[in-house]
Amino acid sequence: MAGAYAGSRGNMHFYLIVGIAALGGLLFGYDTGVISGALLFIRTDFALSPFMQGLVVAIALVGAATGAAVAGGLSDRFGRRTVILVTGIIFVLGSLVAALAPDLWVLILGRLLVGVGIGVASMLTPLYLAETAPAKHRGALVSLSQLAITIGILVSYLVDTIFAQGGQWRWMLGLGAVPGLILALGMLVLPETPRWLAGHGRLEEAGQVLRRLRGTADIEAELTELRTDLRREGKLPGWGELLDPIVRRPLIVGIGLAIFQQVTGINTVIYFAPTIFQAAGFSSASTAILATSGVGVVNVLMTLVAIQLIDRAGRRALLLTGLAGMGVCLLLLALGFLIGSSSPALGWITAVSLAGYVGFFAIGLGPVFWLLIAEIFPLYFRGRAMGAAAISNWGFNLLVSVTFLNMIELFGRPGTFLVYAVLTAGAFVFTWVLVPETKGRSLEQIEADLHRQAVS
Repeated sequence: MAGAYAGSRGNMHFYLIVGIAALGGLLFGYDTGVISGALLFIRTDFALSPFMQGLVVAIALVGAATGAAVAGGLSDRFGRRTVILVTGIIFVLGSLVAALAPDLWVLILGRLLVGVGIGVASMLTPLYLAETAPAKHRGALVSLSQLAITIGILVSYLVDTIFAQGGQWRWMLGLGAVPGLILALGMLVLPETPRWLAGHGRLEEAGQVLRRLRGTADIEAELTELRTDLRREGKLPGWGELLDPIVRRPLIVGIGLAIFQQVTGINTVIYFAPTIFQAAGFSSASTAILATSGVGVVNVLMTLVAIQLIDRAGRRALLLTGLAGMGVCLLLLALGFLIGSSSPALGWITAVSLAGYVGFFAIGLGPVFWLLIAEIFPLYFRGRAMGAAAISNWGFNLLVSVTFLNMIELFGRPGTFLVYAVLTAGAFVFTWVLVPETKGRSLEQIEADLHRQAVS
């Protein structure tokens, strides 16, 4: 892909950047998904009540919200590269603490540390890639981060399957340290993003990085756009300037999509898929985890489809198509549970509906949300604005996760998935009315349009 815009040296360097940076996404996916299988055995070893099971899952989300809250400001001040490097170290520590935990509270501490890493990686990985990619291919390249997330989730399901026979949940959690170590070491040799360097008055270094990235000396057009941004902005703002007219509409879009990505129910599938499959008739833990792995395969394959389409069809088209498909699959899932567990068809309806739901998420809300929030905010405030969107995302992730089992008790499984279907319809309307198309435009062009809209 990089051959379309860079020489051979630029190709090699850019592939290295994409590969190492995307490990942040893989860690995000692995540590998000691995708990679904590990929890089946942790709850037995530590004799956990349903509340404490929820806490083991939810504490990582508390950490993720905390990580997202601080990552934007830290990355604006100290650089994207430095903060991602530290995140790799946090992943290593959190994974090892959780795997070696002698009691529940040490396990919770390890999950909290891992959660902080997830929150930082969830926003800085796409941001790093967006600020190093050329406009023509930015959608596909940034979406590689989402592909890495889906691969991480699939790998976690496969690891869970491998260690399920012996109930070896410590290995499930501990293996997350390996990619964390690779990420930390890899970031030692990667450059800072040219846009961050330019924003901090280091234009000569920004030019050097651009030449390495593009494999050519012809970078004047990009540098000119960066200089234009600097003249327009010229300051490092505080959080209060989130209400700046230039930021306001993109912030509504970013936070709105962050909320809808969660309240449409995706992480009830990621965290509780084995539990859902068991309720649908897949009785053993190993069988339920294996069925969940099949959903993970669909997630990866459909993300590959999204990467091929996102710079052709555009962001809006994929969002709207994905949301429509998710809504239909949620209705089918509700119908399946309405038929009842006495029907032998329930297992198949559940499997097909969950796979379809995840597949449509993987071509729409999954990659497009993280791509858009890396595109639509002004350069001078991108880190903090992305942080606000990511905080919203992880906060509602926590809300949905801790309420899922309670919703099933209150509404039953059919009613719960029907609620998610209605919220998906709301997300469709929101996207139709407010979400802009950013396909094929540089980050500076997008920002210039936002500036014109704000002052007009």
